[in-house]
Amino acid sequence: MNRPERAEQLFQQGTNCAQAVACSFAEDLGADRELALRMATGFGGGMGHTSNTCGALTGAVMALGLAFGMKNTGDQAAKDRTYALVGEAVRRFRERAGAIACTDLLGFDLSIPEQLKAVRDRGLTKEKCPAYVKAAAEIVEQLMREQ
Repeated sequence: MNRPERAEQLFQQGTNCAQAVACSFAEDLGADRELALRMATGFGGGMGHTSNTCGALTGAVMALGLAFGMKNTGDQAAKDRTYALVGEAVRRFRERAGAIACTDLLGFDLSIPEQLKAVRDRGLTKEKCPAYVKAAAEIVEQLMREQ
């Protein structure tokens, strides 16, 4: 099973979108899976159900940080490279999904309890989010291959 498939499977098993993407890369990149799971917990639902940046995309940002990020405080080259890769990941995700915010992707504002309930009642995260999770993981894999 490749990482995008693993991410999709993790999401369907109950992780949030950010956890699914981050954890699908964590162990391969030398990070503890449990730590990645815990770190990514608050990023689901557009960062704690605030409907901001899609958790699948923030999970991708975490994975890119693990792969290319700074290993010490003075590593400006790694920081610059990671920022550039994150910018490209955001561009590609927006191009594929049409947006980067949960509000736009789901058509509801998750920070409003009634709208969050509507998303849950309609099963929108089960219907739409697996594709976003898979796309985010595919983008990370593409960027890693290109480096």
